[in-house]
Amino acid sequence: MKNWAGNLEYSSSGVARPISVAELAGIVAEASRIKPLGSRHSFNKVADTSGTHLLLDALPQEIELDTNAGTVKVSGGVSYGSLCRDLEKSGFAIHNLASLPHISVAGAIQTGTHGSGVDNPSLAGAVASIDLVRASGEQVTLTQDDGDEFLGSVVGLGALGVVTAVELSVRPSFQMRQRVLEDLPWDRALADFRALVSSAYSVSLFTDYTGGSINQVWLKALDSEPAISNLFGATAATRSRHPLPDMSAENCTGQLDEPGPWLDRLPHFRHEFTPSNGEELQSEFILPLEHAPAAIEAVRTLAHTIAPLLFVSEIRTGAADNYWLSPFYQQQGVALHFTWKPLQVEVEAVLPELEQLLQPFGARPHWGKLFTPNAYDWEALYPRFTGFRALTAGHDPDGKFRNALLDSVLGAPVRTS
Repeated sequence: MKNWAGNLEYSSSGVARPISVAELAGIVAEASRIKPLGSRHSFNKVADTSGTHLLLDALPQEIELDTNAGTVKVSGGVSYGSLCRDLEKSGFAIHNLASLPHISVAGAIQTGTHGSGVDNPSLAGAVASIDLVRASGEQVTLTQDDGDEFLGSVVGLGALGVVTAVELSVRPSFQMRQRVLEDLPWDRALADFRALVSSAYSVSLFTDYTGGSINQVWLKALDSEPAISNLFGATAATRSRHPLPDMSAENCTGQLDEPGPWLDRLPHFRHEFTPSNGEELQSEFILPLEHAPAAIEAVRTLAHTIAPLLFVSEIRTGAADNYWLSPFYQQQGVALHFTWKPLQVEVEAVLPELEQLLQPFGARPHWGKLFTPNAYDWEALYPRFTGFRALTAGHDPDGKFRNALLDSVLGAPVRTS
């Protein structure tokens, strides 16, 4: 069994597809090594296991809206696309979405996946409670009232249990418009970067770091925000665009300032478009927003090396949160995302140089994408990292939910059996 991109084959010795949470809990209790798989939209082995893989698609796919509490309870294996369609029918929304709506709710939250917007937290920012099956098979629900236990578990890398459901805060549905601008001069973009990325509810910059300008700026504005047809020298596209200049925009969400519901504007790609295996690789590094201009200038010095390997790079932002292993932990951040061509050997060869270049800016890698685990001082990057390690030792002392990647980040567990 392979991941979505097809760049890795999982190591599991078997697959289980439980039809109830009770059955899932029994499987977890009996297993020696086990790990859940969602949409498999990870590019590294964060979800790998040498034991059993749990597939959650046969569980009841429940979406329960509580309009009085302003929350929705959703099964972990549900995709954001399905959740959003259901919410919109009832007149509700969540605050943000990733570029692709086909990813699973639990997997996205556990790895710190995010959308964009300086004031928009990652997808984990909507979590009000989380249901887990622990290594023992115990079923627990953690809420914000559980303090550190909750803050350490929401972005948990699958190391603290199997997420069977999450409760998310919702808001009334809202309308948005999307406009693509082209050819934004680098010097003007970096001179007032914060103003640039604050110019709409959600802003994404697409580039390969070569030349004197940013290829595209995607502005996702609330209906109440003013329309923007030029910005720092960029000009409005006259037709719908794909992030890759030579690709058709037919699978992209609506542009040209045409109003539409939040779920059809916040992602870059339409829910109706079902992606097949993605012939690409991805890396992403999140660092404090104030370091963005200097970090981007540093990456531009590598343009001659990385551009031949890139499909495109996307620059996004996100609000600070308090989840211990969130890349946005206590920092408003900028995310430098790299969508690589399917050239694994070449990409892995250049990653250490890129990571070393970004190290002085406190860059934290996205947990579900390609990075070099032994290149980081995790305690320095994450102030509560030792606390997270203690949580894993307490809840999974035998390393039932561990794998080689987690061992390389957290250190090998002390086995008791």
